Amino acid sequence: MPVGDLFTGFVLQLGQKQALATAPESGMDLLAQGNFIIRYGLRYLGKLHISVVPGLVALDYGEFLTGETAWDFLINGSNLYPRSEVLGYRNDGRDEMIVIKALDLSVPPEVLVYADTSAISPIAKPTALIAPADIPLPARLLEFLPRFATLAEWQTVL
Repeated sequence: MPVGDLFTGFVLQLGQKQALATAPESGMDLLAQGNFIIRYGLRYLGKLHISVVPGLVALDYGEFLTGETAWDFLINGSNLYPRSEVLGYRNDGRDEMIVIKALDLSVPPEVLVYADTSAISPIAKPTALIAPADIPLPARLLEFLPRFATLAEWQTVL
């Protein structure tokens, strides 16, 4: 039961980069539109291109955590139990089981876009969010994905 946030909008591509947007942007290729589930992959230590979306945390003293409880533990308290295991799926859709100490929790999680709650392979790995400041969006999404008001603003940092 991985944590996820609902996002309604567009998945766009500009060259090799992908972005989420609340409205279509001219000059970008449309990859998908509709309702999506945004999940967050914790990156591997020394292999930042690989991440795992946690579904279950098995603490080394026998307790199991899922959902928001597991996410909160991983982000805020996992240094207490580095031998505990994270079970979930990688950013390539493969099942995974990895010890917490093999994850680089000092690096922001990878934002991954899924077609629905049952999907295990992401349809996109955006690096930006294009949305005006007055549109409410999930706090976790805003924490881990840089927000730009316009495509032009995003292009200034590419």
